[in-house]
Amino acid sequence: MPHPMNKPPMSTAIRRAALGAAMALAVLASHGAWAQRLTVSPATDVLIGTPLNITVSGLAAGAEVSVHSLRVLTGWTGQPSVYGAQARYRADAQGRVDLATAAPMEGSYQGADVQGLFWSAQLVPGPVPEGLARDQVRLSLRQGERVLHAVTLTLRRSHPAVELRPVAEFPGAVLASLPGVGPLPALIAMGGSEGGSHTAREAALRLASQGFAVLGLPYYSPSGWGPNGPTPPELPTLPQTFVNIPVDRLQTARDWLARQPGVDADRIGLYGVSKGAEFALLAASRMPWVRSVVAVVPTDVTWEGWGQDVPPGQSASFAWQGQPLPFVPYKGMAQEMAGFSTGGPVRFRRPHEAGRAAHPGAVAAARIPVERYAGALMVIGADNDQVWGSGPMARRIAAARQTAGLATDLLVYPTAGHALSGPGWSPTTGYNAGPMQMGGDPPANGRAVADAWPKTLDFLRRSLGPVPPLPAFDPETQPTR
Repeated sequence: MPHPMNKPPMSTAIRRAALGAAMALAVLASHGAWAQRLTVSPATDVLIGTPLNITVSGLAAGAEVSVHSLRVLTGWTGQPSVYGAQARYRADAQGRVDLATAAPMEGSYQGADVQGLFWSAQLVPGPVPEGLARDQVRLSLRQGERVLHAVTLTLRRSHPAVELRPVAEFPGAVLASLPGVGPLPALIAMGGSEGGSHTAREAALRLASQGFAVLGLPYYSPSGWGPNGPTPPELPTLPQTFVNIPVDRLQTARDWLARQPGVDADRIGLYGVSKGAEFALLAASRMPWVRSVVAVVPTDVTWEGWGQDVPPGQSASFAWQGQPLPFVPYKGMAQEMAGFSTGGPVRFRRPHEAGRAAHPGAVAAARIPVERYAGALMVIGADNDQVWGSGPMARRIAAARQTAGLATDLLVYPTAGHALSGPGWSPTTGYNAGPMQMGGDPPANGRAVADAWPKTLDFLRRSLGPVPPLPAFDPETQPTR
């Protein structure tokens, strides 16, 4: 065989043939790389909660591939964190994988679930990956270590056209709505015992993105706790203890909301989560203007109040017309709270249920008279809720209304926990990571939220009437914040 350095020169024809073959191979290789595709539809820039299809195509029949997710989220502290998940799949006879119907062979979650790579994501140590912004998810299709295709998905917290403006009359409150459409059905949104503005603000953004005018209403703002110890209340003019919160405040809020341009004063409802659900049910049973209520992880009774320097067993959480409402005392709350110091699990459900069992007379007096509310009601509970027994309490609410001939939209998730609000598509892996136990496990919590959100929107549209057509979803629109 001649030495390569001594081979005779190619003729022009041979050179052209070789060049043509090389170009053909390059085209084929390029075509093969693009044929192996990860596709997200209907779009890769959507409002969070939009149903998505995620598919892989262009594979050989039976080929094994993995899909990885990497995501940047901003938590309560405002600092970005990175979450990741992965799962390995086998392609079907057509060389496709549909994440809605294909169960992973192994990975971060089990069972067919198009949202599995989202709720199963775990905290990933290290810096934020370059080029990945808040609310973005990088999905990559891999074969071994080789990346075949990648897609960046943006999950918007709100419709880009939603305007959010502060409400000076109520500390920390915001009004969220889509401008230029109306009159809109309206909601007053309230968070729970975490206090401050975060939950009410986020709920206002989400619900306004669905065509409602939403007043996000904080009503309680305790001291917090940060890396360096105690922090001052976010909203110091609001109550800093959860004692005698005036239910009447919602009447004032409703009157303000009804005066706003673009709001239909005859179609105003309430959306409350946890203690906010308690607040909403107490108001609805006393205020005839309430047309619709969504009570997420609710209670059927008024509970004891609490706070710094508040003696145990002496105060109610809520008051009506200046008078404390009858309440159910806790039993063993101090012992339960000790877990924050010792690192033991803190399950607030235990002092709630012990107090309920120890004070049957107080339970009867403190029961929220939901049968006095004739409007539409949806209650969403969980049997594995470790903050309080929202599943059993939601069933009691529905049973009391049924006895009175009133219908209730009842959703109870047997294996889920307390964190049931929101549109889904977010990690549920950290809900029980620290001493505070929310209950449920990541699959149960992720799938419960995914099920409850579209049903909540359907309920609100049925009970408050239709919303005007939403503006086209234009991600380039700069929202007012």
